[in-house]
Amino acid sequence: MMMMMMALLRSGSSKILPRYQPSILPRFLHSHATSFGFKQDEKSKLVVNVFSTVASTYDLMNDLISTSLHRLWKDRLVSLLHPFAGMKHLDVAGGKGDVAFRVLERMNSVSNKALQERLADTEEVTKIFVCDINPNMLNVGKKRAIERVFSGFGEDRSLHWVEGDAEALSFADGSMDGYTIAFRIRNVTHIEKALSEAYRVLKRGGRFLCLELSHVELPVFKQIYDYYSFSIIPAMGELVAGDRASYQYLVESIRRFPNQETFARMIFDAGFQKVEYDNLVGGVVAIHSGLKL
Repeated sequence: MMMMMMALLRSGSSKILPRYQPSILPRFLHSHATSFGFKQDEKSKLVVNVFSTVASTYDLMNDLISTSLHRLWKDRLVSLLHPFAGMKHLDVAGGKGDVAFRVLERMNSVSNKALQERLADTEEVTKIFVCDINPNMLNVGKKRAIERVFSGFGEDRSLHWVEGDAEALSFADGSMDGYTIAFRIRNVTHIEKALSEAYRVLKRGGRFLCLELSHVELPVFKQIYDYYSFSIIPAMGELVAGDRASYQYLVESIRRFPNQETFARMIFDAGFQKVEYDNLVGGVVAIHSGLKL
């Protein structure tokens, strides 16, 4: 299975939505409230409890479940963002700092050094806001930030940790150049509200990027993936993290998340243009993007 996953990763597909008219979008696009797995429970505190429970073993379990491919997927997400020095970026539900650290590292790459030098004498200051509803995850991220060194970037100057809800962000209208959310939008109670907030806080020309576990398209691979998801992952959670229930929720929440095309239409319905998505590993993961024009 792992060899098949690697092969599929190298042959990812992408799709661009046609210019749908909001008036003809299906009504069900406004009824995607996240349930707690298959329990039909809309209590956001249950999601917070899940991530509080798994925070200490989150990195290890991510590596085991994805055979460390999640690192490559996050790299790809940030490469599509095209970070630049002086930008104002918001990473939502990224308390551990995985995406934020990558954004800063990419800004500090050799290719960006000349731009950084030009900005040194201006008032443009890079600000990466890490917003998460879960304080435990934020604490993990802050601890990791202290242990890392970014040449040319002071942590206090660039990284800002904010406890907050994706459905009700505390940031001003049109204040961000970029918005990312990785593996967490399926956990918000009302996806439309999170997308609306993403659109609100972005500047004109700002880019929305979402990395999320999605729906496998290939029938044979789907059977293998379903077995792996419902039999192996919960058992692995019980063995490694001592928490089968949280990882049972994980796989159930993935199956209840809208498929790639439906979610892309939801992004369009929120106001974004040039909406497209990239399938990785045959649809196990998808990166959706849109621009605020």
